[in-house]
Amino acid sequence: MKTPRKTLVIGGARSGKSRAAESLVSGEVTYVATGYPSDDADWAARIAAHRARRPASWTTLETLDLAGVLTSPGGPVLVDCLTLWLTRILDLHDAWAHGITPPVELEYDDLVATVRATDRDLVIVTNEVGQGVVPESASGRLFRDEMGRLNQLVADACDDVLWCIAGRTIRL
Repeated sequence: MKTPRKTLVIGGARSGKSRAAESLVSGEVTYVATGYPSDDADWAARIAAHRARRPASWTTLETLDLAGVLTSPGGPVLVDCLTLWLTRILDLHDAWAHGITPPVELEYDDLVATVRATDRDLVIVTNEVGQGVVPESASGRLFRDEMGRLNQLVADACDDVLWCIAGRTIRL
């Protein structure tokens, strides 16, 4: 039996990370979209561009239940993206007002344990948010810090990390 491969693809906004991640999977791929549904025209255009690039054979799931997907049988999984997943988890647990609580920590622990244990090939897209200026707001700093922490946890559970810059990838 083949050992599943787990790869984290990280980069800044518009760095080419989604395209890079898409190039790493083939076959009967489950594409997990973690973003919020929105009426914003720019957001809708980005989603449409992503959908247009995907092969018709891929199945798209819009869910935050990454553990449910990764513990089910099937082919490769592409999660796009961990950054939106974190935003929604922080919203779900009202972390903007209360900080990182035990339920948020459990979400992280569950995700990392599931990434380690999955039998499916896995590619996760995430944003590098710690290389810019220090955010002015407390919520901005909370998000930057938690995204950095979650990226480290997930990277440690993966076999490989690719960093995207200007459409190019660098293996870390």
